[in-house]
Amino acid sequence: MLPTTTTKPFLVLQLRTGNTVSDDEFNAFVRYGTLQAHEVKRVRMEAGNLPTVTLDDYSGVLVGGGPWNVSDPTNKKPEEQRQAEAWLIPLMKDIIARDFPYLGMCYGLGILAHALGSTVSKARYGEAVGGVALTRTRDAQDDPLLTDVSTSFKAFCGHKEAVQVLPAQSTLLVSGSVCPVQMIRVGTNVYATQFHTELDADSLALRIRAYKDLGYFEPHEADGLIEMGYHETVHEPMHILRRFVEVYRTPHITP
Repeated sequence: MLPTTTTKPFLVLQLRTGNTVSDDEFNAFVRYGTLQAHEVKRVRMEAGNLPTVTLDDYSGVLVGGGPWNVSDPTNKKPEEQRQAEAWLIPLMKDIIARDFPYLGMCYGLGILAHALGSTVSKARYGEAVGGVALTRTRDAQDDPLLTDVSTSFKAFCGHKEAVQVLPAQSTLLVSGSVCPVQMIRVGTNVYATQFHTELDADSLALRIRAYKDLGYFEPHEADGLIEMGYHETVHEPMHILRRFVEVYRTPHITP
């Protein structure tokens, strides 16, 4: 029997409570990443039962966002977050040490910066929910994940904490006027964004409804924020997600 060629899956790590918003985020990763069902392994970190991960089994790792804050005091974090971070931080350090393909978004940037020893806090640079104007830096000119992204573009954000100082080991690829650290690269293959590369107006509306009581905005502002999202033109961040998958898709030979 001749060997067959398959693709190593991408490991998708999520932390969103509630099946509706978690499923929507996962489906957005699949859709905008142009991933097939056999190319993803999904782990909901907030649900516990965290597996042993061997990075060589995967093409890359994706970490999404959610209501957890890296910078919250340990005794203020829910038990599921404490357990997940005890599992995730050693994995992040292994990813960094190996320069293993990684794309983190929002919380995925915060946990990367934390693993690098950089300061993540609510002191400065939080952004209200909505579209933000971003700019590529000169260092982004030849980066393979940004080949289809304009010098200036819009993305959806909404976060209470942010990276306060660019990690010494990283390269700044995208910046913003309110939050300077919007996209970084560590080494050659480790990336993270403060903005969401998977988020469109429909998914933004879903998250606004789900998180309207979590302090990102006043609950009475929800309908206005949803309407505003539908008036934004946000499509270039999805190119980053698609390019990450295209660049790091790894063939695997099965005997």
